[in-house]
This record gives sequence, C-alpha cells and structure tokens, in this order.
Amino acid sequence: QVQLVESGGGLVQAGGSLRLSCAASGGTLSDYHMGWFRQDPGKEREFVAAISWSGLITTYSDSMKERFTISRDNAKNAVNLQMGSLKPEDTATYYCAATRSWNSRMKYATNYAYWGQGTQVTVSS
Repeated sequence: QVQLVESGGGLVQAGGSLRLSCAASGGTLSDYHMGWFRQDPGKEREFVAAISWSGLITTYSDSMKERFTISRDNAKNAVNLQMGSLKPEDTATYYCAATRSWNSRMKYATNYAYWGQGTQVTVSS
C-alpha cells in the first residue's frame, strides 16, 4: 500500500510562489495517477490538479490552471505542484492523492484511494 507525504508548504505573501512535493513510499508511484486537492476547515475538499501515471495527461481546476502546474518524476517517486501568483484565498491544507483509475471523476476526492496527511499553505495579503 502506497504511503504519501507532502512537503513544501509554508507562509508566503500574495503574489509569491511555492512548490509542493509529494513523496511516495511502500509502493511505486508510476502505478498510480496522482491528484492534488486542498481544503479549508469547514469546507469540502477541492480539486486542484491531476496527472496521469505517465505524466502525459494533466487536468486542472479551471480557477487554478493559469497559475498552478502539476508534474511528476517517477524515477524519484515524487509528484510536484508549482503554485504561482498566490492569493490569500489559496490558503488551505494541500493534499496529494493516488488512484489506479483515470476516468471522468478525477476531480472527485472519492476517486482516490490513498491520501497524504497534508501540508499547510498560508498566503498573506
């Protein structure tokens, strides 16, 4: 069973950038399609981006696709999320997730079987 650990979160000023990483252990990341989600307390988990196992296919939330880029390095067993032009409303806990199924439900958290513990991103105004 793959285990996921996010890193790279922190405090950044509005307009700044952050690069989140998700490392996998206990499994081979290339066996999975990967997604990033975010969640504010009291709100539903929100889809950010997803990437196929090969890295050839990506999909993004419409509200973030111009500012965020998802990528993966299967040799390093890692998936990254490059975030730019950050806004205070991007403040949330960011989670990476893994699924063996690439389908029309990539934007739904229920499509993913494995989750990391999350990394906090805080954007100050």
